[in-house]
Amino acid sequence: MEDEAELDRMQAAYKATVEEWIKAIRDEEALASVNHSVAEVDRWEGAHFRENDLRSTVKAAKKQYEDALREKFFNF
Repeated sequence: MEDEAELDRMQAAYKATVEEWIKAIRDEEALASVNHSVAEVDRWEGAHFRENDLRSTVKAAKKQYEDALREKFFNF
């Protein structure tokens, strides 16, 4: 049962990270539609860096969860 709780935790963490990443993508997209000024371009670029960082976090959480599932179902 402890293993199931850990898998549930990993699944929830992955899903929460994906939701945060989706928000970052939407934030970046919103900034792509603003006025053409240096300040706005800087904000847009900053949003891109945040989205990219979150994408890496999502990939790491997905790998951790997938590895745990492989261990549970296939013992490797």
